[in-house]
Amino acid sequence: MRRLFLFFLAAIILSSCEKDINFKLNEVDQKLVVDAEIENDKAPRVILTRSQSFFSNISPELFANAFVRNAEVYISNGTLTHKLKEYSFNIVPGIIGYFYSLDEDNPSTAFLGELNKKYTLKIIADGKEYNSATTIPALSKIPDSIFFKKTPNNPDETKRAMYVKFTDPKGLGNYVRYYTKKNDEPFLPGFNSVFSDEVIDGTTYTILVSQGVDRNNLPEDPADNFFTKGDEVTFKFCNIDRSTYLFWNTWEFAFQSIGNPFSQPGNVLGNISNGALGSFCGYAAWYKTLKVE
Repeated sequence: MRRLFLFFLAAIILSSCEKDINFKLNEVDQKLVVDAEIENDKAPRVILTRSQSFFSNISPELFANAFVRNAEVYISNGTLTHKLKEYSFNIVPGIIGYFYSLDEDNPSTAFLGELNKKYTLKIIADGKEYNSATTIPALSKIPDSIFFKKTPNNPDETKRAMYVKFTDPKGLGNYVRYYTKKNDEPFLPGFNSVFSDEVIDGTTYTILVSQGVDRNNLPEDPADNFFTKGDEVTFKFCNIDRSTYLFWNTWEFAFQSIGNPFSQPGNVLGNISNGALGSFCGYAAWYKTLKVE
């Protein structure tokens, strides 16, 4: 009885110490968000949006108004400078998105991405100028082999894990990012999609590679990260420069920290000037399509 009394006494004392804490968050001006990339043998693509408040109500109108229209976007390979043209695309029925790419009416200055080349980007939007630069590096690191094996400790006999064997070139500074495409689905980056060679420099190794994930619809079952017998899988493997690696590495860390009260705070390291968010990324891409047997 005495222990019960002490318990209730402690509960009353602790509850009397509670204090409401109200946070008043500052209003933050909208910022330009840049999603720009260029890949070898492909046209540059730039998507411009505006940042939104953390407490914004998600709605079709919010998506429709987020895109930055009528911006001036220029890309240069050091020899040619090309003004990109704005195009529209359907996101879902009733919602239209916009992006900037090569102007088909001005082919004299148009170009595709090339290996071992540097590119600069200039954006003029809402009366401000933003600049960035990236590199499509040499395709110095590609897989030695790709193969599939039965998944360990999985009762589903149809599931297969993908393994990739690599030989890392000697010398630090090899940064990579990977995607997978299954059947008619789009290319999706891995949950952890970027890697450096700080630990495996100059070595030959084999790793299990999970299939890419849709971060808007993450699988609840870890088994969904595996492939199924009969799938047609395309592995996209990209050599990237350090700034592209840092952007995606910090972005993925921030994404995985959402909702975790014990995670360390971190900033996403973009490479756009004048306070804009996002990054201009270059990809030296290699593709391989296989049937899962």
